[in-house]
Amino acid sequence: MIHKIPVTRRRAIAVAAAGLGLSLALSGCGGSSNPLSTGSAASGGSGGAGKELVIGSADFTESQIIAELYAGALNGAGVKATTKPNIGAREVYYKALQDGSIDVVPDYTGNLLLYVDSKATQVSASDIAAALPDKLPKGLGILDPAKAEDKDAMVVTKATAAKYSLKSLDDMGKVCNELVIGAPATFEKRAYGLPGLKDKYNCVPKQFSAMSDGGGPVTLKALLDNTIQVADIFTTTPSIADNGLVVLDDPKNNFIAQQVVPLVRTDTVSDKAKSALNAVSKQLTTDDLVNLNRAVTGSQKQSPADAAKAWLKEKGIAS
Repeated sequence: MIHKIPVTRRRAIAVAAAGLGLSLALSGCGGSSNPLSTGSAASGGSGGAGKELVIGSADFTESQIIAELYAGALNGAGVKATTKPNIGAREVYYKALQDGSIDVVPDYTGNLLLYVDSKATQVSASDIAAALPDKLPKGLGILDPAKAEDKDAMVVTKATAAKYSLKSLDDMGKVCNELVIGAPATFEKRAYGLPGLKDKYNCVPKQFSAMSDGGGPVTLKALLDNTIQVADIFTTTPSIADNGLVVLDDPKNNFIAQQVVPLVRTDTVSDKAKSALNAVSKQLTTDDLVNLNRAVTGSQKQSPADAAKAWLKEKGIAS
């Protein structure tokens, strides 16, 4: 089911730039220039009425994989679809959606809400999904959110978890002054970063170590070497499971829900297309995203399209 949008008015990781991003996105409304114009396919169309839907993606691997999932499901349902990968950050693909360069893009509920409403206070999956429709501009809507989430998490090794009896951020708060936390530099100031940990869990770390790779191999090595004891790593990163790391529970929702959701143009996505996209959301889990990311970035080196095709076939969505 699509959530219809009234006449009111996205995964920018830098929430502090949300207001600027929204201004840039909205400034493209009604403009005649089209930075992503590719001819007839980019003009959108009535999905299922003979014209191709264009599925965009952000400039990171997981978004490209999900875009291929959407396109594969649509084509499997008889709705012509192509992908336009690696468009850029939210500011760019949000504008592309508004000006008709693309018709669908995968997004994440929590950061999408903060993009369109920087003062939003909702944290749970249900509350965020309920708040989003009224905050989006006319002509844009969300379909069914997936169970799959990709969000920040505080991650420790099994040895650190055992040493300090860590299962949750509540536990971490009690020994935080003995721990070095490694995360992107922006984590030091973001509401859900050190300020959020202090406010919700009384956690002030022994030291903060700014990491430059967004929870990647440098962060992982520092964690495994015990240079840092806690790392900010996204929940769909394969290295968590591959190295037996422990994700600490977040009972007070410091890290808000980030469900994968199709963000769509309501005038070009037909009921048939909506059903195909919702079929992906119905089955997509966080574990699925971990495995899909591993298939593309790990030793298999599959393309996003091939990884998506295998998943769609496994789930019976497309052959």
